[in-house]
Amino acid sequence: MPHSRLLRGAVLTFDADPGEAPTPQADSLRYWEDGAVWVEDGRIRAVDDFSALAAHLPEKIEFVDYRGKLIMPGFIDSHVHYSQLDIIASFGRELLDWLNDYTFPAECRFAERAHAADVAERFLDEMLRGGTTTAQVFCTSHPGSVDSIFSAAQQRRLRLLAGKVLMDRHAPEALTDTATGGIRDSERLIADWHGKDRLAYSLTPRFAPTSSREQLDAVGGVLRNDPSLYLQSHLSENRGELAWVAELFPECRDYLAVYERYGLVGPRSTYAHGIHLSEDEHTRLADAGANIAFSPTSNLFLGSGLFDRLATRNAGVITSLASDVGAGTGLC
Repeated sequence: MPHSRLLRGAVLTFDADPGEAPTPQADSLRYWEDGAVWVEDGRIRAVDDFSALAAHLPEKIEFVDYRGKLIMPGFIDSHVHYSQLDIIASFGRELLDWLNDYTFPAECRFAERAHAADVAERFLDEMLRGGTTTAQVFCTSHPGSVDSIFSAAQQRRLRLLAGKVLMDRHAPEALTDTATGGIRDSERLIADWHGKDRLAYSLTPRFAPTSSREQLDAVGGVLRNDPSLYLQSHLSENRGELAWVAELFPECRDYLAVYERYGLVGPRSTYAHGIHLSEDEHTRLADAGANIAFSPTSNLFLGSGLFDRLATRNAGVITSLASDVGAGTGLC
């Protein structure tokens, strides 16, 4: 006999984007004041009003009473650095100084597998405490950091996308790889984890300044060879970053064009931030089906700027919400 469980309480679930108006668009959500979620062997069998489900339940079923609480699907965090858990809200720097003063020293500690495993456990516990059950995660340049977060997520039966950070320049020597070595590590991790249970691999060049042309080209080759893979990086977070990209890649007309040049912009690509984008970049992102991960607390905390959500929406760019974590103030 399958194990059945019924969760009873107010249930809210979204079927479509509710839109911008104060009143949600018709058919965008469903709400039951006295609702129920019927779970059978770990999978949802039905969601409905409690009275509608009551007549169809098996004799042996576990009842869990959540009346007075709100039951919702798990949240999705589309861009988060688990390695930055211990430096949340570190004070007083803009992006590039913040990376050098706080982020890179913290990430160096992930060379120790025990440290990576400890942070992975604490990160996922804190993520779940905020109601997030799916995330796309930046690890560090250490392959063991990827093994640690995937292993911890697999034990919890979570949906997780993650990848080894690729950086072959403009970072501490303890964190840099090579174009060849970074791809070799990524291919091993893909073989071990991609498509296993509810896990998937995201190729993860940190951002254009920390990857050489050779590394970006190699990432594009891996992506073309396996369209089931995902890709995550950063785009147009800070004006100083934009100026640096223009200096490093003078052959490219703008920041997005760097990633386009190497075949990294597509329907499985997520770019964090996207604050300082031109109208043309918005159009190209929309045409490619790429996703911008909007990290409001991080953008404000680092003083990076305000994300033009309406311009992005009007251009047809897919936008998701993210915590970023290190530069933000928490995982909720």
